[in-house]
Amino acid sequence: MDLSSLLSQVPQDTLLVLLAYTVLGGMYLVVVPLALYAWMNQRWHRMGKLERLGIYGLVFLFFPGMILFAPFLNFRLSGQGDV
Repeated sequence: MDLSSLLSQVPQDTLLVLLAYTVLGGMYLVVVPLALYAWMNQRWHRMGKLERLGIYGLVFLFFPGMILFAPFLNFRLSGQGDV
């Protein structure tokens, strides 16, 4: 049984729902957390109080995606060079 015959047996509405879940899940777990990481990396030392509060709220909201990328991203300052 190949993929095209399997897809032809599934109703089109079901495929659209699965596609919508995939797109929303990808946005929730990948796109928005990476955008938040990029925003925080650029604005960390220049954020105002309200902006920081909003960013922390979004971090809390998108925590599963944030924790997914946390082991791979490093935002530590580069330091003074060789010591």
